[in-house]
This record gives sequence, C-alpha cells and structure tokens, in this order.
Amino acid sequence: MKEVDIISTPKVLQLASLIAGKPVSSGNHLSVHNPYNGALVGTVETAGLNDTNNAIEAALKGGVSMSRFERYNILDKARTLLLERKEEFAQLITAESGLCISEGRYEIGRAHDVLLFAAIECLKDNGQIYSCDISPNGKRRKIFTLTEPLKLAVAITPFNHPLNQVAHKIAPALAAGTPVILKPSEKTPLTAIRFVELLYEAGLPPYMLSVLLGDTKSVSEILVQDPRIDMVSFTGSVAVGKLIARTAGYKKVILELGGNDPLIILEDADLNLALELAAEGSFRNSGQRCTAVKRILVHENIANEFTSRFVEKAKEYTVGNPADPATRVGTVIDEQSAIYLEDVVKKAVASGAKVLLGGKRTGALMEPTVITNVPRDAQMVVQESFGPLAPILIFKDIEDAIKLSNSTAFGLSSGVVTKNMDHAIRFVKELKVGTVNINEVPGYRIENSPFGGIKDSGLGIKEGVIEAIKCFSYIKTFSMPW
Repeated sequence: MKEVDIISTPKVLQLASLIAGKPVSSGNHLSVHNPYNGALVGTVETAGLNDTNNAIEAALKGGVSMSRFERYNILDKARTLLLERKEEFAQLITAESGLCISEGRYEIGRAHDVLLFAAIECLKDNGQIYSCDISPNGKRRKIFTLTEPLKLAVAITPFNHPLNQVAHKIAPALAAGTPVILKPSEKTPLTAIRFVELLYEAGLPPYMLSVLLGDTKSVSEILVQDPRIDMVSFTGSVAVGKLIARTAGYKKVILELGGNDPLIILEDADLNLALELAAEGSFRNSGQRCTAVKRILVHENIANEFTSRFVEKAKEYTVGNPADPATRVGTVIDEQSAIYLEDVVKKAVASGAKVLLGGKRTGALMEPTVITNVPRDAQMVVQESFGPLAPILIFKDIEDAIKLSNSTAFGLSSGVVTKNMDHAIRFVKELKVGTVNINEVPGYRIENSPFGGIKDSGLGIKEGVIEAIKCFSYIKTFSMPW
C-alpha cells in the first residue's frame, strides 16, 4: 500500500527542537529508527543547556494574553487540522513507535477528542460566588473566585502514545492559558514535534509552547529543577517519577506512573464479554499502556473453559509488519524491551508457569503470549510487564480476588466482569486503585473524565481534560461589599 511508504528509508524526516517557534541549531542530532525494520524515520536537532534556558525565558517573557475565545479558536482549528492530516499522523506514529497502523489511526481520534473537550472548557465560566452573611460571624459581602494560569509548566511525555499523551498535557495547559515547555520521549519525538507545528499553524502564539529534545542534564534536569517553573507534569516510569518528586523543589508535581491492572472475571461473568475484554486489554497497543490488562484473574470454577477459549481468541491477534492493515499487534518500542519481555516469560516458566501461546520474540516483535500456572510472586505478576503478555491467575472467591488484586505496589485501574451488582459494588469499594470499570477493560475512559492512580501509580492527582486544566491553573479569590 502506498500510504505506508513513510516507513521506508528514502522518506526521512528532518525536524528540529523548537523554542517559541524557532528551530534549535545546536549541531547535535537524534536519529529515530523504525522498531520493525530499522529504517531511519527521522532526525531531530537536539537542544543544549543554553537552549533550555532560552525556552524558559521566552515563555516567561510571554506576549499578548489570549482571551478564552482565542484559546478556543486555536484548539478548535488544531482539531480540524488534525483530522485533515489523520493519515499522515497515523503513519508517523506507526513508523517511529512500531504500533500497528490501526492503533495509529485510533490515536488520532483520541487526540481529536482531547482538543475538542479542551476547546469546550475554554468557553465555560468556572468562577464561583460565596455569600458571606450566612453565619453570625459573617458580613454583607460576597467572595468571588476566578482562575489564573500558571507562569510556566513543563510536560514530560512517554513513548507509548506518541500523540495522545502529548495532547493530554498540552491542550489543557493551553486551555488554562499556561505556557508549556514539552519534553517528549526521545524514542518517539517526531509526532510530538509535528503536533507542536500544527498548533502553531492553528494560530498559537509561539511563546506559549516550546518542544525540546536533548541530553538529560541539559534539558530534563534543568526543566524539573528550575525554580521559575511552576509545575511539572510527568507520565512515565515509577523510578523517574519518584526522582522528579525528590528533586523538583517547591512546585506542583503531577505524576502518572505505571500500572499492573487486573481484569477480574467472576464465576457469573458473561464469558464472551470476558474473552473480548481480556484480549483487547492485553494485546491492543502491543500491550504498552499503563492501563493495559497485566493480570487476568479468573474464578476457579470457570478457569479451564475461559483459558481454552482465550487461547483461541488470542490467535486472532496477528503480529507482524505494523504498516500492514491486517496486523493487529506491532512491535514493542525497541528490541531491548522485547528481550526483557521474553526473559520475564522464561523466568515464569522456570517457576512452574506454562506458556499456551506465544512467548517468543523476533527483533522488537513480541508474540501475544498466554501463560498459565503463574506463581503469584512471579516478576510478570508483581512488576509491570509493558508488552502483550496475558498471565492467567486463578482465585477461589471474592476475598481472594480482592487480596490478589491489591497485592502489588501499583494502584492505577482495574476491570471486573460480573452480572452481580452487589459483587460489583464491593469491588468498587475495596479495590485500592484509581478506577474500577465494571464489565469493561481497565483502560476505559473518555478524554475529559478524571484519570489517575494511587500507590506507585501516582499521587492520587487526576488527569483528564477537566482535572488537568485545574492543575495548570490556580484559584484567585476577591471579595466585595454586597
């Protein structure tokens, strides 16, 4: 198909880090290669220490403040432009990340919704009024609230959703009127830079947004630690998130970290639904989602039937060339990640687990893997396995399922498959996670709903468009005689 030619070597993108709309010219380059075939997808001009400081100063210097309607227009136009270039962006996502083309196209739809909902929020008046004469100690006054943008925020994004993770931070910040410096993953920077260019084209004043790639000490550490920055919003690993929390200093820190999300299938579950949710949750996006199904917990009375049928269901998820529309599972982000996943499977087998499907890798391709008899203390159960692995664990009753679900350090999301409302409510109350989805995958949400985890999955602060706009703002109050 001609539409996927972007993965071939001759079509190489040359992009630059951008400081307030101006290309960086440091002389250093970052090469981005296709995880599937090793082809050079693009090169990025990287930033140095002076560039990072210039980006901070450009944002703080600012420009003419935008009205709510102007912010709305920019986000709405960006939404339209993104739809017009859907295929271009989808191909770029596939080329630099190895995600299959259907996932790239799906991600465009999600990013569109982020822009749409952020634009809508620009038109809402979110102030409140408090009457002061409501107690014996009050006065005839009213207190009013309004929101003000932060001076400057930093957004650090991961590789697994090269567009949507960026949109989820940038769009709410712009809706709030807060300037942002974006530091995307060095593994998937091309989509992020293209998105920033699209926002400029939509009319965004350059001082509102810069994007930097570069050495950790020259870019990330400076952005995290600089006292002129009001907020750091980070999505990524637990280790890096905790390092940011220790070193950021006196500023807001928003952390969306890992997940080890269970899909819990009760004895009364609709088995057809359970099979669909387990497969989609485990294998979509090559299993590289913080909310992917990382553990399938099945009641002992239905475990045999579920397992045999799930193996057949998993065979439908063909792995191969991400640019082929027939492929349902592309690569993981790089060969080293695939090697790690294969090693995790081998360790589980050495501890008594049995691989029923998959378990092998070819380069950065990791086969969708179904594995049973997994010990509850196995690495793939206790830690987050960021790939298309589906370990099946058996539980005896609801108490056992809740204990097993809560047994890891993570607390992001979960899914429960049941027809019993009493059971559903109990899981909602007792699972130590940020989200419980009944008869749905753990990752289900819409782009403006609150999202975030607890424990090692985050600080309990929610993202999603509406909550993120609050994070990128602060509340000012004033009072007047009334």
